[in-house]
Amino acid sequence: MRRRLSAGVLGAAALALVTPLALSAPAYADHGRDPARQLVQAVKGKHVERHLRVLDLIAKAGGGTRVSSSRGHELSRDYVATLLRAVGYKVTVQPFEFTFDGYRTKPVLERLSPSPKAYKNGFFNDYVAMGDSPAGGVTGPIQAVDLVLPPTPQPSSTSGCEAADFAGFVQGSVALLQRGTCNFGVKAKNAQNAGASAVIVLNEGQPGRTDVDLNPALSDPSITIPSFFTSFAVGSDLAATPGATVKLNWDPLVEQRTTYNVIAESRGGRADNVVMMGAHLDSVQEGPGINDNGSGSAGVLEVALQMARFQPANKVRFGFWGAEEFGLLGSKHYVESLSQEQKNEIGLYLNYEMIGSPNFAYHIYDGDGDAFGVPGPAGSAQLEKDFQGFYGGRGLPFKPSEFDGRSDYKAFIDAGIAGGGLFTGAEKKKTEEEARLFGGTAGEPYDPCYHGECDTIRNIDETALDVNSDAIAALAAKYTYSKAALDAIHKPGAPHTPPAARMAATVTHDGVPSATS
Repeated sequence: MRRRLSAGVLGAAALALVTPLALSAPAYADHGRDPARQLVQAVKGKHVERHLRVLDLIAKAGGGTRVSSSRGHELSRDYVATLLRAVGYKVTVQPFEFTFDGYRTKPVLERLSPSPKAYKNGFFNDYVAMGDSPAGGVTGPIQAVDLVLPPTPQPSSTSGCEAADFAGFVQGSVALLQRGTCNFGVKAKNAQNAGASAVIVLNEGQPGRTDVDLNPALSDPSITIPSFFTSFAVGSDLAATPGATVKLNWDPLVEQRTTYNVIAESRGGRADNVVMMGAHLDSVQEGPGINDNGSGSAGVLEVALQMARFQPANKVRFGFWGAEEFGLLGSKHYVESLSQEQKNEIGLYLNYEMIGSPNFAYHIYDGDGDAFGVPGPAGSAQLEKDFQGFYGGRGLPFKPSEFDGRSDYKAFIDAGIAGGGLFTGAEKKKTEEEARLFGGTAGEPYDPCYHGECDTIRNIDETALDVNSDAIAALAAKYTYSKAALDAIHKPGAPHTPPAARMAATVTHDGVPSATS
């Protein structure tokens, strides 16, 4: 059954195929014209969107997700690899082991009485399980502990920070606590010692502290009761409901699994100075990941398919990374698998993350560091200027994006390889200035479906996808078809100089620091 479905998905993809590409065409499309101009003209947003429609179908066939090691991710891998092989690339499917940290069944939080209500799991929704919460299924009454409602200017709430807060606590109740002046683990441990069957921590309620946090964590292995984090609205609703009884269930799964990178390389071109670009192909477990990061993967894939018609001056390589959502693991594994000589042969790396956000802004990675003080390795400043020239040439606005270590460029720039790329925004909210520049809605997230079930084909801005796919093509063409342009970034085979430690924060899922207080 699985084999038949895989073939069916790939067959449907082939019938829907994407490009007006003739697989039997000669390697070089037109000797009389500039291949860079031809490439940008050939890459069209509607073809990139067709890849996304295939990935959306694949996610549905895989149970609503393309998370690494899932059926959806494996079908995505096969789709990309099949198309790239068909147009002549040397394709390597690179397996690696990783720790899958997810769940067997979706988490549950429901108010059973009075007035039953089911809450929605996920970032931008109602609640999430604490990142390292123990398993457990609990039904019990809510007991609020030292809440400050409405909240006062922060830091305000000490809810659950002291054992004395639990005086009179009824054993077996679900402790409702408020974010505030101590770590989540401290609150949960005090609740556990007082006999709580589970913990719910609501966000505190001040501006900027109302929504569900991306990665809340207990950071205390001695805690044995399930622990959830809710938005301020959900938590204050429970607090205001006399006699509220809730049901919650958390069924986590942590185990070693195998997942894959897909690496495709041109058969022609100078091998001691390689142009490399990539995007992560996996989603989170909670959703299909069509913007995050089907969009970046589809843009890179379409550019690769169209580039197959032209003879490269420099070898070009494409990476479709696995397990990015578990800490950038695929790109890290790939870079660490290279010898120093092989790293020296990579002239630059361009990364494409979420290029179709529905409330988008055109963000370019800050290669020279003048905006955020964190420059990329030598050559990165020029890559930023190239992207600025692309948008400026079309009369489009742009803004810098920090090299903050949250995407797959990190392993490359940590190895001293020049880096650049594009990003249209994730969970942060668009500013008034950005709304004036790019349109859209100020005060709303760039992607309101970030890491959620609704990150489907409906969650894509077609204009941003089309423009950014052209930008991918423009940079790919400049450095693949000109030895001189790449030599100005990096001398052939020259050693890279890794930068000093640039990102001291410990990162977790999707490279985001854990929230603890």
